[in-house]
Amino acid sequence: MEDTMKPMYPTSSARKIPLLINRNFALLWTGQTISILGDAVFDTTLVLWIGDRLARNEAWAPLAVSGVLLATALPTFMLGPFAGVFVDRWDKRSTMLWTDMLRAFLIFLLLLGSGVVPLPFTSNGHLPRLWQLSLIYGTVILITTCSQLFNPSRLVLIGDLVPEPERARASGLLQGTANLALIIGPPTAALLLFNVGVQWALTVNALSFIGSFLTLLVLRIPQGALSMTSGQQGHFLSEFGAGVRFFLTNQLLRTILVAMFLVLLGGGVSNTLSFFFLTQNLHASSHLYGLLSTASGAGLLAGTALAGWGARRLGIARTFGLGIVTMGVLEIVYARLTDVSLAFFILFVQGMANAALNVALGPLILAVTPRPFVGRVWALLIPAMNLAALLSMATAGYLVSTLLHDFHVTVLGVPLGPIDTIFTVAGLLALAGGISAMVNVRDVIISTQTPVKSKMDKM
Repeated sequence: MEDTMKPMYPTSSARKIPLLINRNFALLWTGQTISILGDAVFDTTLVLWIGDRLARNEAWAPLAVSGVLLATALPTFMLGPFAGVFVDRWDKRSTMLWTDMLRAFLIFLLLLGSGVVPLPFTSNGHLPRLWQLSLIYGTVILITTCSQLFNPSRLVLIGDLVPEPERARASGLLQGTANLALIIGPPTAALLLFNVGVQWALTVNALSFIGSFLTLLVLRIPQGALSMTSGQQGHFLSEFGAGVRFFLTNQLLRTILVAMFLVLLGGGVSNTLSFFFLTQNLHASSHLYGLLSTASGAGLLAGTALAGWGARRLGIARTFGLGIVTMGVLEIVYARLTDVSLAFFILFVQGMANAALNVALGPLILAVTPRPFVGRVWALLIPAMNLAALLSMATAGYLVSTLLHDFHVTVLGVPLGPIDTIFTVAGLLALAGGISAMVNVRDVIISTQTPVKSKMDKM
């Protein structure tokens, strides 16, 4: 049947694309840059606020901090898979606008609970510690719930605003912002909290949502970016089931799921065992622990800058598979290291490979998923990935502490201990996922045509 739909973007191969692609994406990227930085400040603020202020010198302080992680995980696993149905039903920009407004309002409520304004119904103008902790956990749960709607909506909107050949670059720009925020956000949060108070750190995050809201408000949505109308909506469970069936019957999406699950099943090992690998296997000082994350972060930034360029030449499918394979090989090499300088270098290169994987993931999903299913596909994939990471962290800690605690053998002259064995297995899992991706996703081809700049896109 002949496709009579007009393309959303006229094409030409002779035009140079601006750095931020077009007016709409430039606005979206600006708003998300502000929002992502605010989130990074907020996440660190909560840990410091609980650990250094509300639960300082208390035996239950670690449990209180871990409560934030639990409050984040609950909506992701319990509501995340179902949120995709509403994302696919609702208008994407409206969903993002409403969730930005709600998140800003929630932060302002938390701001009041922090004691910035004396509360008349309390004895000293401040909420008791238990109430403040409950307010923090409740706010995190609601904000994370909003994110389950916001994030897949943003992915669909990128597909609407950015022509197919430029989506890898768009993804790279957003990933670069996120990686930079992880470097800038934590020290900024500490500076604000310890010097001017928690209320200013919270204000930064609230204002970041307002900044995102304002940039979304002035977007000019293309005519073809239509959402499902009320007459097209079916029963919730039937729509959810249709999304699950589409996901499970699509070979490419199944391959992406398996590959990402294997990567993160091994990836959580680093979060759990990196400190012990540094001190026991690399025989280095614990003071260098922070530099491990710095090396990975620097690699992520460098890789993000190159990944969009590489994806246009290699293709997003090959970039995705090569990124995973490279990560797996480097993890196996990393497991055998005994020199800390080489470890920093390997982590830097591994960060670059990780960036290639992250940059390719979103455009790859958009390439193989019809627009009406993108929200449900994303909402099913992310909880599965988070589950793999949690299983990895829990299993790694358990094995090193129990079954493999005294494990030491020599195989073909190579000594193996508990930590390097687990790192090796993690690398093999990632390698298997990468090979599977390269074999099964290799046929995804992205158009190389270059969009003509329309009047709507002129800055």
